[in-house]
Amino acid sequence: MKKKPKIYSHSRISTFEQCPYKFKLRYIEKIPPETQSIESHLGSTVHATLEWLYKEISKKKIPEIDEVILFYTKYWENTIKPETVIVKEDLTERDYFNKGVQFILNYYTKNHPFDENTLEVEKKILLDLDPEGEYKIQGFIDRLVYNKATNEYEIHDYKTSNSMPLKEKIEKDRQLALYSIAVKEIFGHDKNICLIWHYLAHNLKIYSRRTNEQLQQLKEETLELIKKIEETEEFPPQKSILCDWCEYKDFCPEFGGTSPKKEKQIKLNGEEDISKEELLDIW
Repeated sequence: MKKKPKIYSHSRISTFEQCPYKFKLRYIEKIPPETQSIESHLGSTVHATLEWLYKEISKKKIPEIDEVILFYTKYWENTIKPETVIVKEDLTERDYFNKGVQFILNYYTKNHPFDENTLEVEKKILLDLDPEGEYKIQGFIDRLVYNKATNEYEIHDYKTSNSMPLKEKIEKDRQLALYSIAVKEIFGHDKNICLIWHYLAHNLKIYSRRTNEQLQQLKEETLELIKKIEETEEFPPQKSILCDWCEYKDFCPEFGGTSPKKEKQIKLNGEEDISKEELLDIW
């Protein structure tokens, strides 16, 4: 009987690299996040708006900018949660909302009339990392384009963070590079792929390309990292500047918290009785 494939994502791998304890809570103990950061909400709202825009364009209709802002506004209002965390005390929810409006305005003005030959938005990819197909990478491409002028396929990704990465970081980016392997498997390994990041806070695009040799090396390194994750037995917290934005901060021992699974275990060792199913879930 063929083994069920183990499916990873760039996000899952990055979480382990960022903080093994967060990885454990999210992916092993499967504890849902307690909170959502306002930055995360901004990012998801902008992504949803641009996805809607290009889907409308695929129907041969270019929405007016007012329609796009209206969609953005409704999505923001319908998905904002009361527990959304704003870390920066000098900013309000309205500040972040307005920031997103500016992102959309700038993007719309810069890219209108949107004649880049977009093939798909939010395209799902599933990439085999090994010949047996035991390990796979799953992800979603924000926007896939075929550029007729350059005869290249383009993988577009939207970024809403204020920080701009160094060139070295872009050249080592794993996410879009892995996606490009999947695109090559669809359209041909001889095809050229251009990776494009839209840094919306700066109204800039950053470009990068990879050779087939670089992509093969990345594939092998990613598989090795996944196997390292699977062999890991200890998942210590790793403090960093990102902790203030972490959805699991209240559960982190570095900040006086305890995993909910651990709390269940403590209760079990005390007086509280629980079901067999809960006991199995603890372990």
